[in-house]
Amino acid sequence: MTLPATNTVTREAYQAMVGEEIGVSEWFTITQDQIDRFADCTHDHQFIHVDPAAAAETPFGTTIAHGFLTLSLLSAMAYQMPSIEGAVMGVNYGMNKMRFVSPVKVNARIRGRFVLAELTEIRPGEMQSIMHVTVEIDGQDKPALVAEWIGRRYFAEAGA
Repeated sequence: MTLPATNTVTREAYQAMVGEEIGVSEWFTITQDQIDRFADCTHDHQFIHVDPAAAAETPFGTTIAHGFLTLSLLSAMAYQMPSIEGAVMGVNYGMNKMRFVSPVKVNARIRGRFVLAELTEIRPGEMQSIMHVTVEIDGQDKPALVAEWIGRRYFAEAGA
Protein backbone atom coordinates (compact mmCIF):
# COMPACT_ATOMS: atom_id res chain seq x y z
CA MET A 1 0.00 0.00 0.00
CA THR A 2 1.36 3.44 -0.91
CA LEU A 3 0.92 5.88 1.95
CA PRO A 4 -0.23 9.45 1.45
CA ALA A 5 2.37 12.22 1.85
CA THR A 6 1.09 13.00 5.35
CA ASN A 7 1.67 9.36 6.42
CA THR A 8 -1.84 9.34 7.89
CA VAL A 9 -4.29 6.63 6.89
CA THR A 10 -7.94 5.97 7.65
CA ARG A 11 -8.88 3.28 10.13
CA GLU A 12 -10.13 1.16 7.25
CA ALA A 13 -6.85 1.52 5.37
CA TYR A 14 -4.88 0.68 8.50
CA GLN A 15 -7.03 -2.42 9.07
CA ALA A 16 -6.29 -3.48 5.50
CA MET A 17 -2.55 -3.36 6.33
CA VAL A 18 -2.79 -6.22 8.86
CA GLY A 19 -0.22 -8.83 7.90
CA GLU A 20 1.84 -6.33 5.90
CA GLU A 21 5.01 -4.40 6.48
CA ILE A 22 3.84 -0.89 7.24
CA GLY A 23 7.22 0.77 7.12
CA VAL A 24 10.92 0.97 7.78
CA SER A 25 12.41 3.77 9.86
CA GLU A 26 15.38 5.92 9.00
CA TRP A 27 18.81 4.80 10.19
CA PHE A 28 19.92 5.83 13.68
CA THR A 29 23.65 5.95 14.46
CA ILE A 30 24.51 4.81 17.97
CA THR A 31 27.33 7.02 19.32
CA GLN A 32 29.48 6.59 22.40
CA ASP A 33 28.08 9.84 23.79
CA GLN A 34 24.55 8.43 23.47
CA ILE A 35 25.62 5.18 25.16
CA ASP A 36 27.30 7.14 27.98
CA ARG A 37 24.24 9.34 28.52
CA PHE A 38 21.99 6.26 28.61
CA ALA A 39 24.34 4.71 31.18
CA ASP A 40 24.01 7.85 33.29
CA CYS A 41 20.20 7.77 33.06
CA THR A 42 19.92 4.10 33.98
CA HIS A 43 22.88 3.89 36.38
CA ASP A 44 24.21 1.00 34.29
CA HIS A 45 27.91 1.74 33.81
CA GLN A 46 29.05 -1.77 32.95
CA PHE A 47 32.46 -1.53 31.26
CA ILE A 48 31.24 -3.18 28.04
CA HIS A 49 29.19 -0.03 27.43
CA VAL A 50 31.32 2.84 28.77
CA ASP A 51 34.99 1.81 28.82
CA PRO A 52 36.39 1.60 25.27
CA ALA A 53 39.79 0.30 26.40
CA ALA A 54 38.35 -2.55 28.49
CA ALA A 55 35.67 -3.32 25.90
CA ALA A 56 38.38 -3.62 23.22
CA GLU A 57 39.63 -6.70 25.08
CA THR A 58 36.26 -8.49 24.81
CA PRO A 59 35.06 -10.62 21.89
CA PHE A 60 33.13 -7.55 20.64
CA GLY A 61 36.33 -5.52 20.26
CA THR A 62 34.58 -2.28 21.20
CA THR A 63 31.82 -0.87 23.36
CA ILE A 64 28.26 -1.94 22.69
CA ALA A 65 24.94 -0.21 23.28
CA HIS A 66 22.78 -1.29 26.18
CA GLY A 67 20.04 -3.60 24.91
CA PHE A 68 17.52 -1.33 26.60
CA LEU A 69 18.92 1.66 24.67
CA THR A 70 18.20 -0.16 21.43
CA LEU A 71 14.74 -1.12 22.73
CA SER A 72 13.97 2.44 23.81
CA LEU A 73 14.63 3.74 20.30
CA LEU A 74 11.58 1.83 19.05
CA SER A 75 9.50 4.84 20.10
CA ALA A 76 11.46 7.20 17.83
CA MET A 77 11.32 4.68 15.01
CA ALA A 78 7.57 4.20 15.43
CA TYR A 79 6.93 7.94 14.97
CA GLN A 80 7.92 7.38 11.34
CA MET A 81 5.17 4.78 10.79
CA PRO A 82 1.67 5.62 9.55
CA SER A 83 -0.67 7.28 11.99
CA ILE A 84 -4.39 6.61 12.03
CA GLU A 85 -6.71 9.43 11.09
CA GLY A 86 -8.65 10.62 14.14
CA ALA A 87 -6.31 9.09 16.74
CA VAL A 88 -5.64 11.58 19.53
CA MET A 89 -3.15 9.50 21.50
CA GLY A 90 -1.10 6.36 21.33
CA VAL A 91 0.52 4.53 24.23
CA ASN A 92 3.05 1.76 24.64
CA TYR A 93 1.18 -1.19 26.16
CA GLY A 94 4.16 -3.53 26.49
CA MET A 95 5.66 -6.55 24.82
CA ASN A 96 4.44 -10.08 24.35
CA LYS A 97 7.90 -11.19 23.28
CA MET A 98 11.26 -9.47 22.92
CA ARG A 99 14.77 -10.81 22.35
CA PHE A 100 18.15 -9.14 22.00
CA VAL A 101 19.64 -11.12 19.11
CA SER A 102 22.92 -9.31 18.36
CA PRO A 103 24.92 -6.58 20.09
CA VAL A 104 24.93 -3.09 18.64
CA LYS A 105 28.52 -1.86 18.47
CA VAL A 106 29.34 1.79 18.94
CA ASN A 107 28.87 3.82 15.72
CA ALA A 108 26.63 1.14 14.19
CA ARG A 109 23.51 2.21 12.35
CA ILE A 110 20.18 0.64 13.25
CA ARG A 111 16.65 0.93 11.92
CA GLY A 112 13.26 -0.55 12.68
CA ARG A 113 11.15 -2.66 10.34
CA PHE A 114 7.47 -2.85 11.34
CA VAL A 115 4.84 -5.44 10.39
CA LEU A 116 1.28 -4.90 11.60
CA ALA A 117 0.39 -8.37 12.88
CA GLU A 118 -2.96 -7.71 14.58
CA LEU A 119 -5.43 -4.89 15.06
CA THR A 120 -8.29 -5.23 17.53
CA GLU A 121 -10.98 -2.85 18.69
CA ILE A 122 -10.88 -3.09 22.49
CA ARG A 123 -13.93 -0.86 22.96
CA PRO A 124 -15.37 2.06 21.02
CA GLY A 125 -12.63 4.65 20.65
CA GLU A 126 -9.78 2.30 21.62
CA MET A 127 -7.75 0.04 19.34
CA GLN A 128 -4.90 -2.33 20.14
CA SER A 129 -2.19 -3.25 17.68
CA ILE A 130 0.43 -5.93 17.80
CA MET A 131 3.47 -5.01 15.78
CA HIS A 132 6.25 -7.41 14.83
CA VAL A 133 9.37 -5.27 14.96
CA THR A 134 12.87 -6.11 13.83
CA VAL A 135 15.73 -3.73 14.57
CA GLU A 136 18.29 -4.23 11.83
CA ILE A 137 21.99 -3.44 12.07
CA ASP A 138 23.42 -1.93 8.91
CA GLY A 139 25.69 -4.47 7.17
CA GLN A 140 24.78 -7.42 9.39
CA ASP A 141 22.59 -10.43 8.69
CA LYS A 142 21.37 -10.89 12.28
CA PRO A 143 19.16 -8.17 13.78
CA ALA A 144 19.81 -6.35 17.04
CA LEU A 145 16.41 -7.31 18.40
CA VAL A 146 13.07 -8.79 17.50
CA ALA A 147 9.89 -7.94 19.35
CA GLU A 148 6.16 -8.37 19.43
CA TRP A 149 5.09 -4.91 20.57
CA ILE A 150 1.62 -3.99 21.82
CA GLY A 151 0.27 -0.49 21.34
CA ARG A 152 -3.02 1.19 22.06
CA ARG A 153 -4.54 4.07 20.11
CA TYR A 154 -7.33 6.25 21.39
CA PHE A 155 -9.82 8.25 19.36
CA ALA A 156 -11.67 11.41 20.36
CA GLU A 157 -15.10 10.03 19.62
CA ALA A 158 -16.33 6.69 20.90
CA GLY A 159 -17.02 4.45 17.94
CA ALA A 160 -14.91 6.66 15.66
